[in-house]
Amino acid sequence: MLEKRPLSNYHRANGEGDGMDHQRTVFLVGGGAGGDAVAMFTLHVDGAVCSLTCAYRDKVIKAEEEDFFEALFQIRQRLEVDSLLPFCYGASANVYPENTVMEKSRGLIACKVKMGQLPQETDLVDIFDDG
Repeated sequence: MLEKRPLSNYHRANGEGDGMDHQRTVFLVGGGAGGDAVAMFTLHVDGAVCSLTCAYRDKVIKAEEEDFFEALFQIRQRLEVDSLLPFCYGASANVYPENTVMEKSRGLIACKVKMGQLPQETDLVDIFDDG
């Protein structure tokens, strides 16, 4: 199993704490002839900017946005060039940002949406987790 180094708490994502970068390992699926890959995502907050860097197959993609959910979306679009998709909740079709949670977590927590059901606290997921 790959090692994940989660944020010790989401206050760090809000620009509080030690200011260190945090890393998350995510599988990338697809890739055509190149097959699946593993990516290391590095998260960094600089004031109001959430910086996300994705390193895979000797390549690096970087995105800077107001939150990590949007930064991951930008990186997902660029990964499509290599026919890759991150295998995590942040790339799932049924996971969406929810305003209150997004503001508190800087986009690291999103909500799994179930057709015909109101979201519950148990539907909140870390965008870099899989399941």
